[in-house]
Amino acid sequence: MLDACGFVRRSRVFAGNAAEAQTLQGMLTGLAAPAGALVVMDRGVATEANLAWLAEQGYRYLVVSRERRRAVDFKEAITLDNAGGQAVELLKVPSADGQGVRLYCRSEGRVRKEQAIAGRLMDRFEAGLDKLATGLSRRGTTKRIDKLWERIGRLKEKSRGLGQHYHIEVIAGDSGERARAIHWQRLPVKGSLVTEPGVYCLRSNETGWDEKTMWRTYIMLTDLEAVFRSLKSELGLRPIFHHKEERAEGHLFITVLAYQFVQLIRHCLAAHGICERWSTLRDTLAGQCRVTATFNRGDGRTLHVRKATRAEPDQARIYQALGADPAPGGVQKTIV
Repeated sequence: MLDACGFVRRSRVFAGNAAEAQTLQGMLTGLAAPAGALVVMDRGVATEANLAWLAEQGYRYLVVSRERRRAVDFKEAITLDNAGGQAVELLKVPSADGQGVRLYCRSEGRVRKEQAIAGRLMDRFEAGLDKLATGLSRRGTTKRIDKLWERIGRLKEKSRGLGQHYHIEVIAGDSGERARAIHWQRLPVKGSLVTEPGVYCLRSNETGWDEKTMWRTYIMLTDLEAVFRSLKSELGLRPIFHHKEERAEGHLFITVLAYQFVQLIRHCLAAHGICERWSTLRDTLAGQCRVTATFNRGDGRTLHVRKATRAEPDQARIYQALGADPAPGGVQKTIV
């Protein structure tokens, strides 16, 4: 449970191995979430039943809609830049009953990501079809029509729905049971990920918010997930090998404390106009390192001098905003 600035106010570890959509009521009850609180959640929890329950209990919600509509006219959309400097288009559409609102979003980064994913899966799907087709001219390969359709079906299962964009024909030979050729044609379905990449929809019952407020609020969730994902690897918090529940909870709580420190750092940086993502800040500071220089002395002993490299301008700007030493660790001299 976070406040409006993204700081953790309450946390709790719940049982795992459960269907996401069935955990919402138990989580809000366990966290003692007050009526009127804003619940931000992803597509996995945002079922119609959960949204209806939230409205009945007096909660506000901002969720990723489960609807598959992508064919949206963004001519009247507003445009803003995200933390990475990429343009994001936002189109707000009130519901017919005036009780809710949908925010259709399209970002440059998401367009490129979905295009890359679709391209990779479609290339893999076509390679599978090509393998089946070329196999018809070789001995020892499947040529029965019913078996070929089974294999085509398995290719469609692995394509994550992109098989719908193909018209496939299996041409029968003289016997009628064995195929002599396989022909296919790519026919992209309108309003799908292939023709409308990068489009997603946010849904809320907070009708008084503008586009920017809705989108910035939702980004808090994705940003939170990104920070925790980073910390799990940096702090070695996964996998967890504890066998006692209280030890596992203590282990995970370290992540919550670490996240608080991250938010404090970013809050201080934001006051100085530095609003980059946590991953960007880490990558910027990763360019500075500590080095050790070794010198041979006239008395036969060895002098080791350990110090940090000089901070680059972007690194120095971060240190200055935090009031930190641009040469962390100081200079250490050791004579052996």
